[in-house]
Amino acid sequence: MGLCSAQLATVTCLFIVVPHVLSQVAEFISIDCGGSSNYTDPRTGLGWVSDSEIIKYGKPVTLTSTDSNSMQYRSRREFPTDNKKYCYRLSTKERRRYIVRTTFLYGSSGSEEAYPKFQLYLDATKWATVTIQEVSRVYVEELIVRASSSYVDVCVCCAITGSPFISTLELRPLNLSMYATEFEDNFFLKVAARVNFGALSMDALRYPDDPYDRIWESDVNRRPNYLVGVAPGTIRINTSKNVNTMTHREYPPVRVMQTAVVGTQGLISYRLNLEDFPANALAYAYFAEIEDLGANETRKFKLVQPYFPGYSNAVVNIAENANGSYTLYEPSYMNVTFDFVLSFSFGKTKDSTRGPLLNAIEISKYLQISVTTDRNDVSVLDGIRLMSPDSDWANEGGDPCFPVLWSWVSCSSTSPPRVTKIALSRKSLRGEILPEINQMEALTELWLDGNGLTGILPDMSKLVNLKIMHLENNQLSGSLPGYLVHLPNLQELFIENNSFRGTIPSALLKGKVLFKYDNNPELQNVAQRNHSKLIMWILIAAVAVLLLVVGGGLALLCFHRKTKAADKGETTGTKKKSLLAYSAVRGGHLLDEGVAYFIPLLVLEEATDNFSKRVGKGSFGSVYYGRMKDGKEVAVKITADPSSHLNRQFVTEVALLSRIHHRNLVPLIGYCEEADRRLLVYEYMHNGTLGAHLYGSSDYKPLDWPARLQIAQDAAKGLEYLHNGCNPSIIHGDVKSSNILLDINMRAKVSDFGLSRQTEEDVTHVSSVAKGTVGYLDPEYYACQQLTEKSDVYSFGVVLFELLSGKKPVSAADFGPELNIVHWARSLIRKGDICGIIDPCILGNVKIESVWRVAEVANQCVEQHGHSRPSMQEVIVAIQDAVRIERGNEDELKSSTSSGSKAQSSRKTLLTSFLEIESPDNSRNSIAPAAR
Repeated sequence: MGLCSAQLATVTCLFIVVPHVLSQVAEFISIDCGGSSNYTDPRTGLGWVSDSEIIKYGKPVTLTSTDSNSMQYRSRREFPTDNKKYCYRLSTKERRRYIVRTTFLYGSSGSEEAYPKFQLYLDATKWATVTIQEVSRVYVEELIVRASSSYVDVCVCCAITGSPFISTLELRPLNLSMYATEFEDNFFLKVAARVNFGALSMDALRYPDDPYDRIWESDVNRRPNYLVGVAPGTIRINTSKNVNTMTHREYPPVRVMQTAVVGTQGLISYRLNLEDFPANALAYAYFAEIEDLGANETRKFKLVQPYFPGYSNAVVNIAENANGSYTLYEPSYMNVTFDFVLSFSFGKTKDSTRGPLLNAIEISKYLQISVTTDRNDVSVLDGIRLMSPDSDWANEGGDPCFPVLWSWVSCSSTSPPRVTKIALSRKSLRGEILPEINQMEALTELWLDGNGLTGILPDMSKLVNLKIMHLENNQLSGSLPGYLVHLPNLQELFIENNSFRGTIPSALLKGKVLFKYDNNPELQNVAQRNHSKLIMWILIAAVAVLLLVVGGGLALLCFHRKTKAADKGETTGTKKKSLLAYSAVRGGHLLDEGVAYFIPLLVLEEATDNFSKRVGKGSFGSVYYGRMKDGKEVAVKITADPSSHLNRQFVTEVALLSRIHHRNLVPLIGYCEEADRRLLVYEYMHNGTLGAHLYGSSDYKPLDWPARLQIAQDAAKGLEYLHNGCNPSIIHGDVKSSNILLDINMRAKVSDFGLSRQTEEDVTHVSSVAKGTVGYLDPEYYACQQLTEKSDVYSFGVVLFELLSGKKPVSAADFGPELNIVHWARSLIRKGDICGIIDPCILGNVKIESVWRVAEVANQCVEQHGHSRPSMQEVIVAIQDAVRIERGNEDELKSSTSSGSKAQSSRKTLLTSFLEIESPDNSRNSIAPAAR
């Protein structure tokens, strides 16, 4: 905040869109701050516009006495002494250069206390500290800027004493490359001095003499300590002849170049005070020979003081450098350092007959441009302001974060600053929440409660830092989007008193998020929905009982006889209906999915030859080979356990598998629930399980590395679809190599959803006992009893280690006291010993860099905490990187067959967050990063 008080936390700003002034120069903007009417200045012919119609903050102050005759200095606009900033917005054209000028004349209003001292900003850059010491002096602050957007904001704020004020505000476009520097992306030019030497009067020279309305101060200005230390013999000269100033890009006015000072005794010398110095500066000296020299006369001189070797050694010969008399010569001093008190002098050379001459100088300080708030954030805030355009808060101007905050935002201390909080509770917002808000990745708090917001919630899935979101007391509608469950830092979500509908994602009801959703009549959680249905069934039953009583004995007799008849068929009829009845409670008939169909038990017995060929065993039960009458080969999974838990598990699996379709998931063909038996019928996978290929059967030849990469990629895509392609998303819950099956073409498909969880339905992912398979079980799930998508990621990381090593997840014989593949593999990665992990069956036939890529992502998959693990999509990208490397398509891969040495490819991978890389370790005749 520069010199602002650290206590200035709440800020109100003024946003003013300034119209173009209709004047002789159409693009000039001239604002009389505090003026009561528009007018044309008779001295310059420029039109001035009063700000009385475009600003409601501050107050005009009429000056009772002033030495200035200019109309624009008869009043000023004074702003409150508070913790606020007040800004004017000036329209610009991007990448065009402008002069931006402010003036301050305090004058006398008859009620002076302490003279004002406050700060002036352009956008987020501190321009100046305005300090009033003389009431009758016009203080001028001027910048040369290249506009970076369609506007610039000029702000006053941060009063130290007195009240901030402003007298005039001007914008002057420049021509082409005037004042262009190689540093303009990072620096403004703050004008420190612009002097007309040899001036004919004390008056400053400006428009119309200068078409760009620069203010050239007279060198006879009697302001104390302005120009002193004049060398003896200095005289003033002038001419009425035209001076050609069009040969150089800064185009000083002809009237300025028609006057000069000459050092008749061989020296021109002055001393000049420069505000805000010492500093790096850009300086221009303007020379034009306006004396008619004799044939044998010459004028040659050098910059004597200050001494800069690159500039001081150059000889100025005006007639020669400018190609004749009455022509401008303009040497510039691009990057020099000047002191607060600048002493400068020009001295003639020994072979010169005439002393040095000087027409004008310009000195500007390089002013570092401060970083402004992220453009995406500003764009969103501008859109939000249009949702309540007449509100005071919506008219705050300047940069949202600097020099002081807008009243309704908080910002980060990063570069560029990012908006971290939007606080617009009960601020009369109307319309829909802007979808662009998803670009504000740094946002941690969003308070939009108590407004008139309508429509659905837009995508805000990128707001990964969001902790608090208040949307209550609006008119929002639609369903709650699934991304709310996956915002990793969300702690508080209030949506009461809206019109949301549908089902609440179950993860929002588990206690991690403080979630309030009352008074959304069409929004229910599953428990409420089932409770309502239960009440409906009770009412139906009560009506049925009433009808039975009223019906009398005959009805009771008929009912009794029908009951006996029904009892005889209970075993078959009721059991056949059980699945459908349970399915209906869950929200629809399974057959409505149109995929899985009922297959009679007799048909399956015939297809499997009475279940004579067992081909495997899953978490649900044994698996048998079968062939249907049409020749289709199937795998029939069966259990005879009648427990209610397995009944629910059976229904869960059918419900899940009936509605998902992906080429890397084993498809469900049909089901059967008959005679106390529950069966699932799948497409038959001819090449068995991944585990059998790696270490479970001698019937299969070892998989090579490209085949293992393809299997890893296929399985990862199947899991990624479960996590992100299904709605609601699905957690597998038992990822392991025996649940990855291979079809006739050796393409992998994920199977066995017996332990699956639907993350947004009524099947809870919190259980008293963690379920899964030893060796694959996520330690965070085991400790917290909370199954998440990152639990699947952990288990898949174990599968990747299996693919790398060909070893089982748990084996005392292989791992000794470590007892599991994760500890064993990670210890070797720490040592940089990738060859110690690789399956001997493929060692020597792989590109080590490809193996490292898989090892790195596997290592991150098995991190202790879920938030440190990648998503399945990130895992897929890593595996695809490994595939490209293995195929030789990686641009960065470099190999060499020279003796005992290979170059390690340059890479920045996931491993670098775990292991620092040094020089390659060639001890095992392979490239391996060495640990330190």
